[in-house]
Amino acid sequence: MQAGDATSAQSEVPEGERTTGGEVARLRAQLERVQRRRLELPVLPTIPALASLLPGGGLRPGAAYSVGPSVSLLLALLARPSQEGSWCGVVGLPELGVEAAEHLGVDLARLVLIPDPGPRWLAVTATIAEVLPVVVVRPRGRAAGAEVARLAARLRDRGAVLLVRGAWPQAEAVIDVDEAQWAGVGAGFGYLSRREVTVTVRSRHSAAPRRERLLLPDAAGAAVAAPTPAVPGRVERVTPERVTPERVARVVPERELRAVG
Repeated sequence: MQAGDATSAQSEVPEGERTTGGEVARLRAQLERVQRRRLELPVLPTIPALASLLPGGGLRPGAAYSVGPSVSLLLALLARPSQEGSWCGVVGLPELGVEAAEHLGVDLARLVLIPDPGPRWLAVTATIAEVLPVVVVRPRGRAAGAEVARLAARLRDRGAVLLVRGAWPQAEAVIDVDEAQWAGVGAGFGYLSRREVTVTVRSRHSAAPRRERLLLPDAAGAAVAAPTPAVPGRVERVTPERVTPERVARVVPERELRAVG
């Protein structure tokens, strides 16, 4: 199509539609810029084993995260923020063990527990989010959309992070574990020493989920990246008549060669 034809074709489009199309493109570009700036904002750090999975490399202030039923995963997310001075609150988890929390790296001096918030759990959570930068909650029922919106606004205003055990609308990411494998028990005896799991993070900002194998916990009770399985080396079988200086030099490093005789 020539330039004149393009101009003519454009003139055939109603002015209102051209304006609308340009406005949509402008708004889309503006949203992309805002989202990019948002992803570049400082985040609360997490343990290295989880940092590579989370959008931005940590927990984003003002955001909510949906976390699976694993209490160990929740505690692992609290470990680094508490170690670096952030107070953490846990609402509605009476079964949480402080010893396990300490083993996973949580600073108990900066941990506030509210085991039973009662039916007003959402109001309690919102109040805690006013003063603590990281809050964990297990919902005791379905929250109304208006209440969730008010809590989200409070999180953004205070720069607090909400970790919800279970589903949560408009979550920044969904974090869960599966494919658990325990080690330590022999043929009917012994103690469980470690658990290896796959942690999966599904983010609003990424189409594909991110996965990583973690020890949660390891033998010392901490959360660390699982060791990479060793890749079996290729064994080359050489008959005596095929042994040549060139083949030996290729297989044995020069520094290992010694004169004999």
